[in-house]
Amino acid sequence: MNNRQSYLNTLLEFLDKEVIKVIVGVRRCGKSTLLKLFAEVLRKRKIPIKNIIHINFESMRYRDITDYNLFYDYVAEHIPENGKAYLLIDEPQNVIGWEKAVNSFKVDFDCDIYITGSNARLLSSELSTLISGRYVEIDLYPLSYKEYLDFHGIEKNDKTFQNYLKFGGFPSIVELGENVDRITDVLDGIYNTVIVKDVIAKSKIKDEELLQKIVAFLADNVGNSTSSNSIANSLVCEKRIENTKKAPATSTVESYICALEKAFVFYEAKRYDVKGKNLLKTLGKYYIVDTGLRNMLLGYRDVDRGHILENIVFLELKRRGYNVFIGKVDEKEVDFIAEKASHKMYIQVCETLGDDKTLKRELVPLLAIKDNYEKLIITNDKTFVESYEGIKVKNTADWLYVQ
Repeated sequence: MNNRQSYLNTLLEFLDKEVIKVIVGVRRCGKSTLLKLFAEVLRKRKIPIKNIIHINFESMRYRDITDYNLFYDYVAEHIPENGKAYLLIDEPQNVIGWEKAVNSFKVDFDCDIYITGSNARLLSSELSTLISGRYVEIDLYPLSYKEYLDFHGIEKNDKTFQNYLKFGGFPSIVELGENVDRITDVLDGIYNTVIVKDVIAKSKIKDEELLQKIVAFLADNVGNSTSSNSIANSLVCEKRIENTKKAPATSTVESYICALEKAFVFYEAKRYDVKGKNLLKTLGKYYIVDTGLRNMLLGYRDVDRGHILENIVFLELKRRGYNVFIGKVDEKEVDFIAEKASHKMYIQVCETLGDDKTLKRELVPLLAIKDNYEKLIITNDKTFVESYEGIKVKNTADWLYVQ
């Protein structure tokens, strides 16, 4: 198994802490493998095998555990007589009332609990009420560019970066090299599993055709300002929906997008007024969880590269623990405001700064911000120029590679 050290380090930081560790992310991004890697780390730390209880509810081995009573009984039977138990639980959502069992484990046993889930409803369920303030959410994403290189055992260069943009970072494509047909098959399988299991089933979607149209629209418009109302109207205007059909209700579009967000297929970046210091309710942007998934849906076309780069940068900022917003400065826009407790920065993403007009366009919004936080332009250019008027310039692949 390939290592994902940054996530392992996060789990180790919370090792033996009272909080329940809840690992969430899109299906097939590596959550189960991460738990296996973590179990290996525990064994290397001399934790007895009998003290590590790993249950994967995706496996038929646990098909008879259908409710929280059976779940509790199974764990109780395997709790070791001596020492702390480490409970590693994959995808428990299909066990009726599983939250009650998990809550009871904390009450009845000396245990350290780790849970994975492929839908954010995991934390909007009764679990969040039962263990309020006693859990930490750890977001897992498909491979970063650096992880992609490590998994493939290849070096950073133009070709590998282009392949990363093209095929994305789902771990299961690693063994397929550059075989577009096989990679497309795998990505199609991931997509259909996510849509069926984590969107339609979990959110009780009634109109699958409409859902697929919304997915295609959002994938085609990553990085574009949008709203549920504009999406509904666009689906009709662009003839994505038959002319005989009315535009879908805005509330329906909103609920379907919400379901896609809960399944971690898309992420929203809300708009933030830098001068007014408040979030705006309109015209956010959506980014897809993996560019390979987007290319599989839309075709491997060499267009709209600026927004693809935006998507890549957005996901990397999320991986690095930032809250990410779209910046509004008067009538100008900053691609990203990235914030976390220890750091804040303003970022413009541009494929190339090849002419003075483009450079000015990217600089003006950043120069309009008068605070002293870091300001950065990320571009595919390879240039010796490191800054303009104090605004740093970084090559995209170089910025992605440095953790």
